[in-house]
Amino acid sequence: MMHLFVQGVFDMCQKIYICILQVLAALGTVYFEHVLPDIIRNCSHQRASVRDGYLTLFKYLPRSLGIQFQNYLQQALPAILDGLADENESVREAALGAGHVLVEHYATTSLPLLLPAVEDGIFNDNWRIRQSSVELLGDLLFKVAGTSGKALLEGGSDDEGASTEAQGRAIIEVLGRDKRNEVLAALYMVRTDVSISVRQAALHVWKTIVANTPKTLKEIMPVLMNTLITSLASSSSERRQVAGRSLGELVRKLGERVLPLIIPILSKGLNDPNTGRRQGVCIGLSEVMGSAGKSQLLSFMDELIPTIRTALCDNMPEVRESAGLAFSTLYKSAGLQAIDEIVPTLLHALEDDQTSDTALDGLKQILSVRTTAVLPHILPKLVHLPLSAFNAHALGALAEVAGPGLNFHLGTILPALLSAMGSEEKDVQNLAKEAAETVALVIDEEGVESLISELLKGVGDSQASIRRSSSYLIGYFFKNSKLYLVDEAPNIISTLIILLSDSDPSTVVVAWEALSRVISSVPKEVLPSYVKLVRDAVSTSRDRERRKKKGGPILIPGFCLPKALQPLLPIFLQGLISGSAELREQAALGLGELIEVTSEQALKEFVIPITGPLIRIIGDRFPWQVKSAILSTLSIMIRKGGMALKPFLPQLQTTFVKCLQDSTRTVRSSAALALGKLSALSTRVDPLVGDLLSSLQASEGGVREAILTALKGVIKHAGKSVGSAVRSRVFILLRDLIHNDDDQVRISAASILGIISQYMEDAQLTDLLQELSSLLSSPSWSARHGSVLTIKSMLRHNPTAICMSPFFQSIVDDLKETLKDEKFPLRETSTKALGRLVLHQIQHEPLSSTAHLDILSSVVSALHDDSSEVRRRALSALKAVAKANPSTILAHISVIGPSLAECLKDGSTPVRLAAERCALHVFQLTKGTENVQGAQKFITGLDARRLSKYPELSDDSEDSEDDSASG
Repeated sequence: MMHLFVQGVFDMCQKIYICILQVLAALGTVYFEHVLPDIIRNCSHQRASVRDGYLTLFKYLPRSLGIQFQNYLQQALPAILDGLADENESVREAALGAGHVLVEHYATTSLPLLLPAVEDGIFNDNWRIRQSSVELLGDLLFKVAGTSGKALLEGGSDDEGASTEAQGRAIIEVLGRDKRNEVLAALYMVRTDVSISVRQAALHVWKTIVANTPKTLKEIMPVLMNTLITSLASSSSERRQVAGRSLGELVRKLGERVLPLIIPILSKGLNDPNTGRRQGVCIGLSEVMGSAGKSQLLSFMDELIPTIRTALCDNMPEVRESAGLAFSTLYKSAGLQAIDEIVPTLLHALEDDQTSDTALDGLKQILSVRTTAVLPHILPKLVHLPLSAFNAHALGALAEVAGPGLNFHLGTILPALLSAMGSEEKDVQNLAKEAAETVALVIDEEGVESLISELLKGVGDSQASIRRSSSYLIGYFFKNSKLYLVDEAPNIISTLIILLSDSDPSTVVVAWEALSRVISSVPKEVLPSYVKLVRDAVSTSRDRERRKKKGGPILIPGFCLPKALQPLLPIFLQGLISGSAELREQAALGLGELIEVTSEQALKEFVIPITGPLIRIIGDRFPWQVKSAILSTLSIMIRKGGMALKPFLPQLQTTFVKCLQDSTRTVRSSAALALGKLSALSTRVDPLVGDLLSSLQASEGGVREAILTALKGVIKHAGKSVGSAVRSRVFILLRDLIHNDDDQVRISAASILGIISQYMEDAQLTDLLQELSSLLSSPSWSARHGSVLTIKSMLRHNPTAICMSPFFQSIVDDLKETLKDEKFPLRETSTKALGRLVLHQIQHEPLSSTAHLDILSSVVSALHDDSSEVRRRALSALKAVAKANPSTILAHISVIGPSLAECLKDGSTPVRLAAERCALHVFQLTKGTENVQGAQKFITGLDARRLSKYPELSDDSEDSEDDSASG
């Protein structure tokens, strides 16, 4: 029933079309020309049924209008071809049916109109149009050849088709040989279409109209190659793919029969002025070489290699790019022959200004496809020193292409680039720098170790320019690389810190910048783990700087730059704020060491960022080791930061005073020393001194020692600012403590009295000296000891007060007498006091030879003391006098010489070493051979000559005689 219904509808539709056509025929061609635009426009109507109806109309128009309709073919064909690609199947069938009818009616009369439209459709991007166009082309050719095209074709061989020679001649007679060749070339190409429907349709048509495939291909080969080359250079990826597959199939199936025809055509194609066709030639060469067997290609190498070589130097980049792919295919067959015959020519072309750019791009292309094979042949030529600007540019360009392939060649390429980065020629310098940056960024994870190794080698080079270049590249690599480099950072950070003490100032700046970049690349949470290695590196750098200098403060040049501490500060602050107790201690100590080697100018802007966290941490409940480390660092900061610390003065003072009460001796001592230094920055010290005196009276034991040390520091650094009332309190309290039973209390009290004596009023000073003089004959040894300690301190800080005092001679006599005391601390202190006295006299009264001799003799007598410590002190005193006034010592050499000679043989090593240093200066052994000979009156010639070789200034550190501890 349904079938009858559908058949009825179909019959009705046909009757309707017949009626329409009869009306159109009756109305004539003028009316038809009027309605034709509407018919064509509705062929692309938005409704599929409308499009279907109007396209179907074209099936009947040729029958109705007959020969007249061929005048309208040019207008109707585009609409029909568009319908072939319609998304609706019924519309496509209607369009194809109309096409078949047009071919049926006008194949012979309007072939010049139909054929071009159908040919264009064969290369359309839409596969449906290609399929329909192939079918319509088949209809045309079948009509021309006089065959139905309905023959059943069996078997897979292409060599024989169903056509006859006569049918082939018929096609040639109608189309002409050239057009026939073009049509068959297009048809052969789409036999390998990406769509199976198109392939099947094309194969059916080919087998129906071609009698002998090999023979036909030979006839159409030039045209076929032209079609393939044009298609290979097409902007359509599908068309390129189809052409490539077609060429590949041609070579695979007919191999040796077609290669002699194909390769010469492709070689000549490179002379074509059209860029696209030259690119197509290169793609074609790739397909041919990829499809042919290795043995087949060997006999064509003489043509293939020059062709690819020429293409690699083409003036258009797209041609060179395709030539690079062709080279890759060639390499598979020719191996090293391809490299040996192509690469040297390209390298030679680099030397010619006119061909250098294209040759370089050619090298880039072959490198992009055969990095491992080609790179070893290119690099030796390019890295030849001194590097030219072009070679530096070439290395950068090739590195970009080679990528990770450079991993194994970094040892060849980097040294040349690092050297060229220091070139005096600006062009070479800049291009080498760009190339080195490219190399650093193209390597992958496997190349990191090699790159870092080469850069570290460069950092240790003897040439400053290479150290500079390597440092820069390290910074650039860590800042810009996308690789994970945290594992490499510690070694690099350590190396760059050591480089901050480099002898070349420019290298120091670059190393500092690199260090900043490396540390910035490390995640914040990882930074604290670097505290120890940074401390070690700073220590190494400081030692290097110490070896360069002869005395004076040790500053690392890299930490004297603006923003000097910026790179390293986050490491220590992170460790201080978020680390374990042990790490906080290490971080605090490290900060102190860092501040120590930083210039005061560079330190200024970091005083606040460093001091704030230190104060905050010391206020928390951390172990004493952390507090001690922070106090030590704050003490250094006070000394170096100076008035920049003014905003923190109240907080620091409160912190230090609180720490004086700590249960740990180390914390108390550190706080005491820091408080003393801090007082130098304060304008009002009376309240602080008053608080310390009150605490002193209420304390005992270790806390009392710490308060005394702090008080000593305050008086030493800010004694001028202490008011007379507070000064009197100090005097009264300490006068009682100088004969205290506790040794440390006694020593500290005596030292403070000696310092404050500089600021005492005359009456107070006289009272003090009178009391000291009377204490010297006290039966209590601690009282005598306290008195000598105070005199010794006064001889250091205010010697004139003693020398001008009416008690002077009495004090001197008592000191001499004390040299015989049974208590060795008394004898040792008296020796030091007499040493200071004679030192003051020869500096201020150089002509009083008799007075000098009297005291000198007493010091010399101490050289025979039973205590080795007393003997050593006496030697130190004589050495200080000899250094201050050599002539005075030489005048009394007969007194000193024999005793000094005995000390050179002393059984105590410290005494013997002190005697050697003393003899060096007493006998003036470094001042000439006559002094060496003169010394032989007292010491052996061997000793004299040996001691004369000692460096004169190597014992500066011993001159303090422990004054900082004992006053």
